[in-house]
Amino acid sequence: MPLQRRIPKRGFTNIFRKEYAVVNLDDLATTASGMDVVTPEVLLQKGVIKNMKSGLKVLGMGELKAKLTVRAHKFSKSAIEKIQAAGGKAEVI
Repeated sequence: MPLQRRIPKRGFTNIFRKEYAVVNLDDLATTASGMDVVTPEVLLQKGVIKNMKSGLKVLGMGELKAKLTVRAHKFSKSAIEKIQAAGGKAEVI
């Protein structure tokens, strides 16, 4: 019997999976100096993200001190809390 039939199949690959470009709050704090609104297009132009994939997800690693309006496709709970604590808004596109 061939080797490919003797070895068991493992795992599952979801063909409908959505992959997001990921940005942490540290990255937003360093690149968003002097800006009020942060959008995925701005982050693409500045080179923070290379490829948009299915959208942009903001994660809560780091601190945010500036008052920013962040527009993205998804947010983690900690990112929303930290953005609102700094006086900004987290808007879902």
